[in-house]
Amino acid sequence: MKYLLWFVGLFAAAVAFAIASQSSAYVQFVYPPYRIEMSFTVFFIVALLFFVAAYGLIRMMVSFLGLSAKVRRFRLERAQIKSRELLDEMLSAYFEGRYADAEKAAVRAIAKGEKSALHPIIAARSAHELREYKKRDAYLASSEEKKIGDTTMRLMATTKFMLEQHDSRAALNALQEMHNKGVKPYPGALSLELKAQQQAGNWDEVLHVLDQLEKKASIDMSVAAQMRQEAWQGKIRQQTDLPSLTSFLKKVPGNIKRRSKFAVTAARTLMSYQGDNLAQQILRDSLEAQWDGELITLYGDCLSDNLVFQIEQAEKWLKQHPQAPGLLLALGKLCIHQKLWGKAQNYLDASISLLPSHAAYEALGQLAEKMGMQDDAFRYYQQAMKIDRPVVSHSIDKH
Repeated sequence: MKYLLWFVGLFAAAVAFAIASQSSAYVQFVYPPYRIEMSFTVFFIVALLFFVAAYGLIRMMVSFLGLSAKVRRFRLERAQIKSRELLDEMLSAYFEGRYADAEKAAVRAIAKGEKSALHPIIAARSAHELREYKKRDAYLASSEEKKIGDTTMRLMATTKFMLEQHDSRAALNALQEMHNKGVKPYPGALSLELKAQQQAGNWDEVLHVLDQLEKKASIDMSVAAQMRQEAWQGKIRQQTDLPSLTSFLKKVPGNIKRRSKFAVTAARTLMSYQGDNLAQQILRDSLEAQWDGELITLYGDCLSDNLVFQIEQAEKWLKQHPQAPGLLLALGKLCIHQKLWGKAQNYLDASISLLPSHAAYEALGQLAEKMGMQDDAFRYYQQAMKIDRPVVSHSIDKH
């Protein structure tokens, strides 16, 4: 379009010049006492040349005045290109695990005047991975800005660092500061809070955070179920006596209480407070829900006030699980406490025939001692010593 206008203009000028050249008119300029006369053709040519010269001069002045702006724009674009190159270098090095190179690139960017909090945060994360904690803290301090986004990056990084150093209090303080600044509890922050609350043993808060993550569909359901169970187990361990433990267990959801790991923790804690009756009930309910070898072994160590009922219940299970060495061992132990020597011998021998174990030989040795057969007891104890003792064991002479 621009070239078309130029063409039309030149064509009009040519036409005007042709018309003027055939004209006999003239132009006169009077400035007393001077007077200048020239033909209209000459005047037209002079005017045209003057216009072209003025136009060129104006264009030169405009270009000259805009030169400094162009220089500034060029320098800015060049700095932006260099900044992007440094950013790419920094992030590539960090995610490739070259933390020293990432830190150097971040420091160079900061030295060149980069204001983004991303650079000191990456430098801090790199220094943390290199275990240079003083430098890490200095980078974090330099990233303190008023913008919410910069503050969130800094506090998220601080939380992660504190968790890795098992300083749950500092991690929770950083999360609380983030909350006070109006940052919404998005999934990443909630996941960090979950870890911090777990480290701190704040099991009620763990359950609360799990609920929030599940509502946002930000945690795998099976993982959430496992963490919820661990939280309830943690709450068990915080009980200090039998009355508080008994009261607490009434508040535990039934689906949690019947899980084998929870039942084991609850039963062991109850037994440590002489609460074997309730422990036996919890073990029985859990075994009815799902069969578990650790549960049935513990069932043989849990001595309620009604051992006859315990033995009858275990014998019912034996009809369903005739080849369970742990169940046979439990029956043998219970029969020893009930002074049913013959049945105890048969059950323990059957358990050993299926799976020789330290606990079974030890129980046979104790049975032989009670029956006055010292030589047999010594032989059984020798057999037990040949088999590794489990990490957790319970003597049948507990009471």
